[in-house]
Amino acid sequence: MKKTQKKKKTAPATPDAYEFLNRELSWLEFNQRVLLEACNPKVPLLERLKFLSITASNLDEFCMVRVGGLKMLVAANIRRTDPSGMTPRQQLVAFTRRMRKMVADQYELLEVLSKELAKHGFVIQESVEDLSDEQRKWLEREFMDNIFPLLSPVGVGEERPFRPAGLLSHCVATLAPTTPDEASRMVFIPLGPKLPRFIRIPDADGRAVFIPIEQVVAWQVAAVVEGQSVVECVPFRVTRNADIELREDLSSDLLAGMQELLDDRRETECIRLEIHCRATRALVGAMKQQLGLEQADVYLVDGPVELRSLMSVTQTDGFEDLRDEPWEPVPSPDVDIKESMFPQIAQGDILLVHPYDSFDPVVKLLNDAADDPQVLAIKQVLYRTASQSAIVEALIRAAQVGKHVTVLIELKARFDEARNISQARRLELAGAHVVYGVRSLKTHAKICLVVRREPQGIVRYVHFGTGNYNEKTATLYSDVGLFTCRNDFGADASDVFNAITGYSQPQSLRRLEVAPFSIRSTILALIANEAERARNNEKAEITMKMNSLSDKGIIAALYSASKAGVKIRLNIRGICCLKPGVPGMSENITVVSIVDYYLEHARIFRFRNGGLDDLYISSADMMTRNLDKRIELMIPVLAPGPRKKLLATLDVYFTDCVKARTLCADGEYRPVAARGKEKPIRAQEELYRRAKAAASLKEQTKPTMLEPHHRKRNPQTDVKL
Repeated sequence: MKKTQKKKKTAPATPDAYEFLNRELSWLEFNQRVLLEACNPKVPLLERLKFLSITASNLDEFCMVRVGGLKMLVAANIRRTDPSGMTPRQQLVAFTRRMRKMVADQYELLEVLSKELAKHGFVIQESVEDLSDEQRKWLEREFMDNIFPLLSPVGVGEERPFRPAGLLSHCVATLAPTTPDEASRMVFIPLGPKLPRFIRIPDADGRAVFIPIEQVVAWQVAAVVEGQSVVECVPFRVTRNADIELREDLSSDLLAGMQELLDDRRETECIRLEIHCRATRALVGAMKQQLGLEQADVYLVDGPVELRSLMSVTQTDGFEDLRDEPWEPVPSPDVDIKESMFPQIAQGDILLVHPYDSFDPVVKLLNDAADDPQVLAIKQVLYRTASQSAIVEALIRAAQVGKHVTVLIELKARFDEARNISQARRLELAGAHVVYGVRSLKTHAKICLVVRREPQGIVRYVHFGTGNYNEKTATLYSDVGLFTCRNDFGADASDVFNAITGYSQPQSLRRLEVAPFSIRSTILALIANEAERARNNEKAEITMKMNSLSDKGIIAALYSASKAGVKIRLNIRGICCLKPGVPGMSENITVVSIVDYYLEHARIFRFRNGGLDDLYISSADMMTRNLDKRIELMIPVLAPGPRKKLLATLDVYFTDCVKARTLCADGEYRPVAARGKEKPIRAQEELYRRAKAAASLKEQTKPTMLEPHHRKRNPQTDVKL
C-alpha cells in the first residue's frame, strides 16, 4: 500500500497559550495517576507498594532533570514563557507546590499500606525500639559485622564542604556539641550503594520484618562517631541537578566526552534536600547553608527517606496472596521458537505485541544471525540494554566469528550512559564496528538488520520495534515489534544505517519515515488528509497511541482537524499538552490514559484514509525533541495479518473502563465510566487473554508428531566399534 500523502503541507498556526496545558504539570498528573493505582484498594497490597515506589522513582528523575533545568533558567534570569504562558519562575513555583502535595500523599499512603501489610505478617519497622530483645541482639551483631566496616563519617564545616556522591545521596546527619562558645559540629554518615537499603530481621513468628538502614545507623551512631556526644541524628537525602548536556562541539571524542559528563554530574549543584521531620531548625538551617539551598528546596518527610527503594522489599519471596497473579508472556502462534527465524519471516511479516507475546523471537533472531554461516552482516541500534544482555552477547559472538557487525550505541541515553559505554567497549574488543550516536541528535530508533546469503541472492531481514532491545523491560513494557524481509523495507533499513554511519541524510526512502527528516511532515500530511475528507463530508478518523503529546505544530493540526469534523481518539500514557473537548476547538477529540500492570510504551498511529487505513508503528512520540532532535523511525504495517492484529490491539485501548482515565479540558483526569450492563473491560487483561487464547488454539491445531527418545551417547563410557 502506498502512502497517501507525500507532498508537504503548511502547518496550521501554533495554538495560543490558553489552548495549551503545561508540559511539566501534565507529567506530574501522570505520576498522580500512578499514585492513584497505589491507593486503589482493589490492587493487591504489595503491588500497591510497588506503585508507590515507582512514583517516588519518577519524582526523583523529574526533580533531577526538569526542576534542575528550570533552576538553571531562573538563575540565568530567563523570563521567556513556555507554550502554556508560564515563565520558568512561575513553573518552578507551581511544580514545587504540586510536588509537596504529592510527597505528603506518598507518606500518608505509606502509613496506610504499612498497617495493612503488618496484618499479613509483612512488617516495615519505623524504629529499632519496636523490635524484641532477641532481634536487637541479632541486629547489633549484624551491624558490627557487615555495616559498621562500610561506614565512613565525614566532618562537615565551612572549611570542609560536603560533596555528595552521585545524583541521589542517602546519608545520616548528626549534630554534636563542641563548647559553649562554638557552633555545633555536623558529621554526615553516607550510606553507600553497597549497604542494603532495608535489613530483614529474623522473626520467631515467621513474619517478614524489615527496618531501614538509617534507623540502624542512628541506633548505633555512638559506635560510628566514637568519643563524640551526639545531640541529634536524622536521615536525609540530597538530590543534584542532572540536566546537563554534552557540548559536542567541544568534544571530538564522544566516548571521552560522555565519560567527562558523568564525572561532571558528580559536581553539579544540589537542588533538593529531603530530611526527616524530626530534624531541628538548627540542623536544617546548617544543612541548607552547607548545601546552598533555600527553604523551598527542603522537603520534611515523616518516614523512610527515599521511597523508591521500597521496590526491593516488594521482591521478597512468598506472600503471593499480596501480589497480582503473574502474566507470563506466551509464545506467539506466528513463531516456532524451535525453528530458525529466517524461513518463518520469509513466509510473511510477523507482528508481536509485547509483553503478551514473548520477546524470545527477537533474541532468537540475533542468536540465529550469530550462528548461521549464511549470515554476512548484522546492523543494530541499541538505546537502552539490559545489564546482562543476551542480545549484546549474540552480537559479540557474531563479531568474534568474523561476521560484519555494526552497532550504534546511543551514549546519550540519559542515566544509561555508563552501561552503554561499558557495552560499547566490549563490542569493540570483540571486533564490532561501534558508532557512538550521531552528532547533535539522539538515535532513538529501534531497528535490527540481518543480511543473509540465500540461493536467490542477498536477503535482508529486519526487525522494527517501539521499545528498546532490553530483555528485562520487554517483560514490563507494552510494545510492538515487526519482523519483515520485504525488499523495500530492507533497502530502506540499509539506507538508514548507511546514513547514520556515513554522516549523511537518507535519500528517497520507499516505506520508512525518519525523523528529523520526514516524520513530522508525513504526520501533518496524514492529519490534513483526514481534515480534507471531513470537509468533503466523508467519514474521517484519527486514532493515535503514544507516550506523550506536546509538540505545538502537531497539536495545532489536530485542533484544525477537529474543527473540520474529524473524530480523533488519543491514548496517551503521560504528558498531554492538548486540551480535549473544548467547544469550537477540540470537541471531536478524546484523550484517555491507562496506568496498569504494564507500562504502556507502544506508539501506534491509524488514519482512516477513506477506509484504507494508513497504519504505522513508531519509536517516536509527538514531542518536538522526537520529531526534530532525534533519529526516529515510523514504519507502515502492510501485511493483512499484522494489520488485523494491530488494529484490534489499538481498539482495545479505547474500550477500557477499569484502568482508563479520560482527560478533561481543565487538565484533570477522571475515571472512564462503564458502558451500560456490559462486563467492564480492562485493556491489558483483555490483550493477555487474547494472546493466551491464540497460543492455545495454535497448540490444539498443531499436528501430533511422534518423536522417539534416544539414549545420549557418553564418549567416556561407550565403546567405539
